[in-house]
Amino acid sequence: MTGTSTAVSRLRAAADDANRWVVLVVLCLSLLLVALDATVLHVAVPAVTEDLRPSAVGLLWIVDAYPLVCASLLILFGTLGDRIGRRRVLLFGYALFGVASAIAATADSPGVLIAARAMLGVGGAMIMPATLSILRQVFPDRRERAMAVGIWTAVAAVGAATGPVIGGFLVEHYWWGSVFLINIPLMALILPLARWLLPESRGENDGPWDVLGALMAAAGVLGVVLGIKRIGGGEGLLNPATLVPLLAGAALVTLFVRRQRRRTHPLIDIAMFSRPAFTTAVGCIVLAMLALVGLELIAVQYLQLVLDLSPLETGLRLLPLTFAAMAAGATGSHTLSRVGPRRMVAWGFVLTAASVLLLTLMGQHDRPVLLTSGFVLLGFGLQSTLFGAYESMLSEAPAERAGGAAAIGETSYQLGAGLGIALLGSVMNAAYAPGLSRLREEGVPASAGSAASHSLGEAYQVAGRLGGPMGDLLRNTARHAFVDGLHVTLMVSAALLLLGALAALRLPRVMDCPPLKGVRGEQEAAVPDPAVPASRRRSGSSDAPGHRVPLPARRAPAEAAGSGRAAR
Repeated sequence: MTGTSTAVSRLRAAADDANRWVVLVVLCLSLLLVALDATVLHVAVPAVTEDLRPSAVGLLWIVDAYPLVCASLLILFGTLGDRIGRRRVLLFGYALFGVASAIAATADSPGVLIAARAMLGVGGAMIMPATLSILRQVFPDRRERAMAVGIWTAVAAVGAATGPVIGGFLVEHYWWGSVFLINIPLMALILPLARWLLPESRGENDGPWDVLGALMAAAGVLGVVLGIKRIGGGEGLLNPATLVPLLAGAALVTLFVRRQRRRTHPLIDIAMFSRPAFTTAVGCIVLAMLALVGLELIAVQYLQLVLDLSPLETGLRLLPLTFAAMAAGATGSHTLSRVGPRRMVAWGFVLTAASVLLLTLMGQHDRPVLLTSGFVLLGFGLQSTLFGAYESMLSEAPAERAGGAAAIGETSYQLGAGLGIALLGSVMNAAYAPGLSRLREEGVPASAGSAASHSLGEAYQVAGRLGGPMGDLLRNTARHAFVDGLHVTLMVSAALLLLGALAALRLPRVMDCPPLKGVRGEQEAAVPDPAVPASRRRSGSSDAPGHRVPLPARRAPAEAAGSGRAAR
């Protein structure tokens, strides 16, 4: 009888091991979808501008509505998933994402497209923290979790970097709306798979859910990011349209933090920020995403407008960044265990800064070897940084607070992306505009020079209308000014990355985790030891090496690690 029970337990343990990795595949497909949508529109911006004719502010909103809305709602949906079920929130996010994609693809005005992008942001806010918190739940062992996080972050990089390639191909062969239609077949595949395979799980759900606190967090993050984006759009800090949302958002975030400290059952465990490793990891995610997204947007403009590459060629030039990020994610678990979080994140920042300085050698003419080398170093360095930071953040957070911790990490991710566009975009604009000041002395009309100072794309449009030698002068001057501004922006980015390397010195020196048991030990851990009292078995930590979240052959409720209650 005992032998039969042991054999059955071993078979179940083997099935759990297999299904855990199947769950990871589904989670990675979910993340791929969200990451893809964040960048797939970048190469389609010129086509959208030509078709819908949005204003300069409208164009910024078309690009930024998705990360802005997504960032503001991550805490709300991340903590809601802890209460009502992470899988449930994830499935709602899938459905909304599919509907919003169809609306965006058929948009006939800037307003409709902005609204659809905002809906996509809501769907993304449901999906992103749920994938990371379920990953934290399904992989309680830190070594396995490190490998899973490596795959997860590599998929994020693949989605972000292949977005321009796919977008470029679709824009060249179809129309700009097709970049959104690709979400629909992916949804048709992922939605039934997730409903069938993913386990339902919850965190601690004692006490009422703080609805007011969730709304305060959403409004606060929205105000802060909105103010930052207005600064990135060229508006002054003292402009009421910039200053009011910025101050209101900062005040709401401050009130939210104070409210969480006073509550018995807070949405976010503010005590997590008292851990230096957690706080540092969050800051490193912000800095890494600031560099990645800001530089990528500027690089796309450089490749298309300065080197005159097609959207598809632009996407292909960014592929080395993807492959390097995949390599860093695939080897991240081994690297982390060998060198530790501190060295991995710090050297990742240093390598990224070196790649950015290398890219300052770019000029008016195409240098494919230089660009490829820079993008390879950039992808490997940033992916190493993101991997080490995410893994450290997840490991520092309690399992029952996985949704809140994931929401903090993803908010940092999106906030960094927004800051990258705003901050590096502002630096770019500030360095680019003075280069056009001498046009007036050359006889170019003041109105034309003023319009051209907004962006290189607008300068080309003005030059086309002027025509003749005057148009050629404007075009060449704007191109030189853009390259000079790009060099200044790269230098600022390198300085920020080196600051990130210094901040990473607060992370732990080594990867702290218990030694792995052998295969036999894991199998035996699946069978309760009759010598151990039941009370001790029930109170055991979910992060113990032998613990496994039950994942049967088909979806079934998973017990929330550390909570002692099964989700219903």
